[in-house]
Amino acid sequence: MTSSLLFNVTTFLFLISTVLFIAYLASRNSSIGLGASLAAFVGWGFETIAIALRWKESYDMGHGHAPLSNLYESVVFFAWTIILIYGIIELKYKYRVVGAFVMPFALLGMAWAQLGLNSGIEPLVPALQSNWLLYHVITCFLGYAAFAVACGISIMYLIKAKAEGDTTSDVQAGSVIGMFPSIRILDDLNYKAIMIGFPLLTLGIVTGAAWANYAWGTYWSWDPKETWSLIVWFIYAAFLHARITRGWVGKRAAWLSIIGFAATIFCYLGVNLFLSGLHSYGGGK
Repeated sequence: MTSSLLFNVTTFLFLISTVLFIAYLASRNSSIGLGASLAAFVGWGFETIAIALRWKESYDMGHGHAPLSNLYESVVFFAWTIILIYGIIELKYKYRVVGAFVMPFALLGMAWAQLGLNSGIEPLVPALQSNWLLYHVITCFLGYAAFAVACGISIMYLIKAKAEGDTTSDVQAGSVIGMFPSIRILDDLNYKAIMIGFPLLTLGIVTGAAWANYAWGTYWSWDPKETWSLIVWFIYAAFLHARITRGWVGKRAAWLSIIGFAATIFCYLGVNLFLSGLHSYGGGK
């Protein structure tokens, strides 16, 4: 059994999970919702095995590096971290409906990786030959995943808030919107997800600076990737500052969370694919 086969199985299970989550929203059937969560978590288990197997395959080929070194591997790992963060939130807070707004992110990542990216295992370029690779990539992507979950929750918040302004509570109780947690809970979940992601992103930037000094002899060079990572950091720092000092909650917080995730995606993909710089080695792989 190869890692490629298991990644394909993972993509299929994520597809099943996404479809079941949509059916769960439409039917409000708890058994379908349970099936959606189980498909997501079983897929995550298969993906965990696949990542470990790909790591072994790298050693068998004589390259011997963690599967975090190119665009294909990073997208796959991003999908893995999204399900990890979502799973923690679902198990802790029991709001399964959040999965309907988070699972599509993981599915799109896996589908793009399997259908549109080069999955070959290649030797590391010199700049990546460091243990800092693990520290930097893992912390960054766990932070990105938390922001993805926060974005999904923020979308739910805006839908719920609009519905509460347009319909009566009796209509909502018998609709899809009635399955959503209250806007107060959604706002709190958004904040908690960002509180998970922000320190992880901060660690990612710090470990990236240490890695840059190791690889290029300078901690910071205002490379496009570094600049955009700082922009993302400032957006989420502003979110937390505004919430703590000025009481920013509700729609403003939800929109800032969505804007922050859009900036995160550009930092991750847009910079590598469209801008040249020291991090351009990841764009074409």
